[in-house]
Amino acid sequence: MQHRRRGRIFGRKTDQRKAFMKSLVSALVLRRRIQTTEARAKELRPAVEKLVTKAKAGTLAKRRQIISATSPKIAGILIEKIAPNYKDRNGGYTRIMKLGVRKSDAARLAIIEFV
Repeated sequence: MQHRRRGRIFGRKTDQRKAFMKSLVSALVLRRRIQTTEARAKELRPAVEKLVTKAKAGTLAKRRQIISATSPKIAGILIEKIAPNYKDRNGGYTRIMKLGVRKSDAARLAIIEFV
C-alpha cells in the first residue's frame, strides 16, 4: 500500500531517482521547456520551483544550496537569467500542459515550461 508515502518512485532506487530528477531539472533549466510524461512533470514541478525561489534570493548560501542540488552551471543560469524574470512573482513559475497519450505505450504526455 502507498499510504503516507510521498513522491513517485519511477521504478528506480533512491540514488538513481535523485540523479534522474537532477537531469530533468537540468534539462528544463537549459531548454526552458521539455516534453515528458505527466507523472515526471508533476514530480519535477516542486523541485524546480523551490530552486527558483532560492535563486531569487541570490545570496551565497542559497547559491551553494542550488549547486549542491544541481551543478554550478545550472545554478548560474538559474540565478542570473531565470530568477530575475520572477522577482515580483510569489511562486507558480512553471506550467504543465497535457498533450495526450503516447502511441507506443499509452503513457500520458505533458510539456512543462517556465511561465
